[in-house]
Amino acid sequence: MGDSIFTKIIQGDIPADILYEDDHCICIKDIHPQAPTHLLIIPRKPIPRLADATEEDRALLGHLMLKVADIARSVGVDEAFRVCINNGEAAGQTVFHLHIHLLAGKTFKENSLSMQ
Repeated sequence: MGDSIFTKIIQGDIPADILYEDDHCICIKDIHPQAPTHLLIIPRKPIPRLADATEEDRALLGHLMLKVADIARSVGVDEAFRVCINNGEAAGQTVFHLHIHLLAGKTFKENSLSMQ
């Protein structure tokens, strides 16, 4: 498996609207948003799927979740947002580089897993 589109964005080979970055992750706007606010928090370390994370990734995964909350606050959606991680093709994962979807700005149906 070659470099994913996210790896290329992280390396600066592909332009993206980067809203946040630190030594461990970046945050970009999703190019196919499914909500008025649809951001992706992407670790710099290329982990293909959440299921591929190891004990070694514990601190990174915690950092990513804390950044989701920080970023939600910074864009003014911290009162109501959804967090989603797709794991595997059957779950809707299309880029095999772990990433967290932060969605807000619309009402999500109770008990609904659909982002449509």
